[in-house]
Amino acid sequence: MTGPVGELFREYHASLVRMLTRRTGDVDRAEEIAQEVFARAVAAPPRNPRPWLFAVALNLVREEGRREVRQQRRLVLYKAEQPAAFEAPDDAMERGDRQALVRAALDQLSARDRDALLLKAEGFSYDDIAATLGLARGAVGTTLSRARQKLVEAYRAGEGRHDIAS
Repeated sequence: MTGPVGELFREYHASLVRMLTRRTGDVDRAEEIAQEVFARAVAAPPRNPRPWLFAVALNLVREEGRREVRQQRRLVLYKAEQPAAFEAPDDAMERGDRQALVRAALDQLSARDRDALLLKAEGFSYDDIAATLGLARGAVGTTLSRARQKLVEAYRAGEGRHDIAS
């Protein structure tokens, strides 16, 4: 790719796909959504590219989720990462359990809280998070703090349920 969109692609593609993979749980779907985001950037080049690209990506994910709910299909939130080459079965099982607990905890957050945490994990500044999610800059810190607290509480509650089920 050459030109302005090619530059956007080189600069933001990996980060966008990484965030989308975390959000959807499916690297192939993340690639498809990223492709759609860049196609839209070709049609209407953004003035503030990073927040625009991520906002469009998150909106596409939300639209897809709503569409699937209407069709009574379940959105797959996470596909386990490939285990290390010679990971012991017990270690792989424990890692899978932890990942499932994190996915379940993330699932309990509002879309805004979950998206804010994922964008922050992707290295977004407060200004970029605000622009991407349509928040006031002053609300970002509060949103992140609240989201982290809810995530920790949901994770711990999930651990308690998991221990009881074991």
